[in-house]
Amino acid sequence: MNANGRFLQKAYIVDLVCYDQIILEIKAIKAITNLEEAQLLNYLKAAQLPVGVIINFGAPQLEWKRYANTRGLR
Repeated sequence: MNANGRFLQKAYIVDLVCYDQIILEIKAIKAITNLEEAQLLNYLKAAQLPVGVIINFGAPQLEWKRYANTRGLR
């Protein structure tokens, strides 16, 4: 259900939730873009969890970014 109380037409599934606190998104793409960042931030907001990490194995070197949910926490 979204913020307006309506059910979403599509199911979104997080890759991993660690310790009931951290969303972990695993990618195999050339680089982390704004799309992946927005996806993770939306997951954090919807799940009301404090921290998320994107790990990308598709770049020439391992790439990772950490994000904090500063709004909508429990």
